[in-house]
Amino acid sequence: MLQAINIRKSYNSLEVLKGIDLTIERSEIVSIVGSSGAGKSTLLQILGTLDNPDSGEVLFDGESVSSLGRNDLA
Repeated sequence: MLQAINIRKSYNSLEVLKGIDLTIERSEIVSIVGSSGAGKSTLLQILGTLDNPDSGEVLFDGESVSSLGRNDLA
């Protein structure tokens, strides 16, 4: 399971993600849609551990991805 809890991300004074909560179960297919500039790519980069949120937490199988080493993230 992949879980995002209260994810927030800003670039300078522009708040792109404002407290996003999301749970994706194993074998579940999810689509993220929205207008240009809505934060879709930013959210995907955070969920894929390519970027870090300003606050909030991403869990993979109940474990915080911030506690995983580089090899475990890959």
